[in-house]
Amino acid sequence: MAEIITDENFEEKIKSTDKLVLVDFFATWCEPCTMLAPILEKVAEELKEKIILLKANLDSTPKVAGKFGVEKIPTVILFKDGKPISGFVGMSSESSIKAWLENIEKDGSTQSKSNETDLDINAIVERYDNYAKSSGFRLNPDKKTVERVIKGLLENEKKYGKKYCPCRRISGDTEEDAKKICPCVFHKDEIEKDGHCFCNLFVK
Repeated sequence: MAEIITDENFEEKIKSTDKLVLVDFFATWCEPCTMLAPILEKVAEELKEKIILLKANLDSTPKVAGKFGVEKIPTVILFKDGKPISGFVGMSSESSIKAWLENIEKDGSTQSKSNETDLDINAIVERYDNYAKSSGFRLNPDKKTVERVIKGLLENEKKYGKKYCPCRRISGDTEEDAKKICPCVFHKDEIEKDGHCFCNLFVK
């Protein structure tokens, strides 16, 4: 069972080992978090010689969550020598998580969690697909449309530091633009009203 950490002992825990530290930011009311937890625990057990899994309940880690820009959950951040080197947001399969960790180990990536270029588009597609299914809608069956949107998201991430919807204008107002980070705050209402979100990434 993964150890639950707090704002008070966070720094100590991520710096007290020479292994990679996987931190799972979650909340007890978050259904995707509940689904992801056993997958992370299985992966951590299989790779226990290389990584340690810690769990950070948002209620107990508001300062840490703010420091690392945790805006959606589940968010998983990978630390090395006490510093964040990569991460992902939302659901992901066991195979995708293992591939992600293997790629990081292989290329010695030192990128931050805000830049997920170490994850290929297929892995990102899978995460959005899982998110859609858990939310009661679907990823657009048109693969070209999905790939186009995701490439746009990645371009925005490189340019602005966040996966902003490529179909929306980025104003520069941090609070306002936060609403446009995919999956944006508008997508569920748009799917309900129009049968698809504005970017056509998700459909009814």
